[in-house]
Amino acid sequence: MNSAGNGEGEPSLVQEEGPPPNAGNGDGGGGGLLAHAPNFGATEADTLLVVATLITALTYQLGTNIPGGYWQADDDAGHVAGDPIMRDKHRRRYWLFMAASWAGFGTSMLLTVGLITGVPARSRFVQYAFLVAYSSLVLTFVTSQPRTSLAMDLVIWAAVMAMLAVATKYLRLDRLPRWARSLCPAPPLASCCCSRSS
Repeated sequence: MNSAGNGEGEPSLVQEEGPPPNAGNGDGGGGGLLAHAPNFGATEADTLLVVATLITALTYQLGTNIPGGYWQADDDAGHVAGDPIMRDKHRRRYWLFMAASWAGFGTSMLLTVGLITGVPARSRFVQYAFLVAYSSLVLTFVTSQPRTSLAMDLVIWAAVMAMLAVATKYLRLDRLPRWARSLCPAPPLASCCCSRSS
C-alpha cells in the first residue's frame, strides 16, 4: 500500500517528524517532516565495509593502548619507561593479546581492501576474513581482562564464537519464535525488518 492508501505497488515514503532540512536559515521551509525511503540502498558490501573499518579502528586502538598501561620510569627491576606493564606481569596473556590484535587489524585491512576492489560480499575470502577479524576482536577483549585465568578466557572466547557461528549459520528471521517476530514485524514493501512504516 502506498502513502495514499490505494494499495498500488509503488514504494511509499515514510514520514518522520523532525526539524526541517533547512531549519534556521530563514527560508521558512517546512512543516517539520523529513521523507525517508524505506530502502536506503545499502548493500551487504557497504555494511561489511563499515564493520571492517570499525574493526580496523578498534584493533588499532587496542594495539596502541595496551591494557594496564606503560611503565612511567626506569627502575632497578629492569622496567623501562614506555614498555607495556602487561608484557612484564602477564607475558603469555600479553602475547596472545598482541597476536589477536594484529590478526584482527591485518584481516580487517584485507577485508576493507577486498570490498573496495569489488570482491563479492558472499565470497569465501570475505567470509573467512570477517570471521578471523571479528573473532580476533573478541579475543583481544577477552584477554584484556587480567583478573581471570588465561584458560578461562580461551574457553569464554571459544563459547562466544561457537554461539555466533551457530546463530549466523542457522538462525533466520522466518524461523524465529512467534514472540520474537512480533517484536519487529516487517512492513510489506521494505527489505529491512525494523523499518518504520507510516
